[in-house]
Amino acid sequence: MNRERQMYVDWIRIFLIFSVFIFHVGMVFNEWYFPVKNEVQLSGLAPVMSFLHIWRMPLLFLVSGAGTRFALGFRNISEFVRERSLRLMLPFLFGLFLLVPVQVYLEKADQYPSLFNFYTHMFEGFFPEGNFSWHHLWYLLYLYLIVMLFIPFIAFFRSKGYSVFEGIIEKITQLRGGMILFVIPVLASQIWLRPYFPEETHALADDWAYFCLYLLYFVAGFIFLGNANIVKHIVRDRCIWLSLTVITLVMMQIPFLKERTGIEWLTWTHLSIVMGWAMSLTVLGYFKQYFNKDHLLRKPLNRAIYPFYLIHQPVLVVMAYLIIPTGYSIAVKALLIIGSCLMIIWFIYQFIIKPFAFTRIIFGLKKQAIPQEEISVIQYFTGYFQKWSQKITRVF
Repeated sequence: MNRERQMYVDWIRIFLIFSVFIFHVGMVFNEWYFPVKNEVQLSGLAPVMSFLHIWRMPLLFLVSGAGTRFALGFRNISEFVRERSLRLMLPFLFGLFLLVPVQVYLEKADQYPSLFNFYTHMFEGFFPEGNFSWHHLWYLLYLYLIVMLFIPFIAFFRSKGYSVFEGIIEKITQLRGGMILFVIPVLASQIWLRPYFPEETHALADDWAYFCLYLLYFVAGFIFLGNANIVKHIVRDRCIWLSLTVITLVMMQIPFLKERTGIEWLTWTHLSIVMGWAMSLTVLGYFKQYFNKDHLLRKPLNRAIYPFYLIHQPVLVVMAYLIIPTGYSIAVKALLIIGSCLMIIWFIYQFIIKPFAFTRIIFGLKKQAIPQEEISVIQYFTGYFQKWSQKITRVF
């Protein structure tokens, strides 16, 4: 396995999780479900967000598979399970009782006199009819379950048989565009499961098509991104993946394919799966080519992005709940929500999560103190603006 730090994987993870935040801001103003909705909806957001939705979360599971391979290293199975449980299940359980109820309560505020009163009814049925939900924490639950399902294969991963298996995959990827063959298992799983589980619910019990989709992307990331030669082939063919993304995306715009019935809808769905795979490879190829480099902000951002994911949605729901009733335009509301959320999240991370071992652990970070000399985002941009202001002052 390639033991060198894969900087581009960090940048993809940072990009994807920040995009989740922007995506959820968009949910306030589009026609899809979200706990807080603007009265006026922007129908034009739906096609853009649909495009993002097809590949964004699958790619996040793919890079999570790579991260799991890197985290596995030479740990024994018990050490690995303990580490993954601390990083995934502990934040999930914490968020389940402290982060999610705020969101459900605000959506049902007219039914309960206070948040404290809502807690006494928290386990009365499953959301949306009831009150119990894991909302955005579904990602942690799904990832943890996938990791646990993967444990029996760790012995195979460390065997000579796996080296032979990975060598065969490497030979396939040597072919121009050979990576497209690996969308076949994804397509097969969705052809089998989507008729029974057509909608993505994040409820696990009735979400098996998408759970299988994410499982296969996770396995793909585990296998592909730990092999330097396979990654080179992805980078080499990045223009192919970009072209295939554009072609399938254009085909998906054919009007009759968007009818949610019969063979037309199945065709659109299968095209979307191929497009999602091609787009994922496109992002991998271009990020590896142009962003596989270190930066002062990489380490602090990569560290902060997990707590950011955990707290972004409850903060967003609270701020949207306060800002949406104002009479401002959609653009002003969106900017106010984004700006206020980023400031509050930064404050929570900087002064509540980062300084204390307990809060670091429950927000998925390592117990060890974060080095004081590590630059923060605010420090970086403050220094950046000071440098440019000095240059401008010298000119004038």
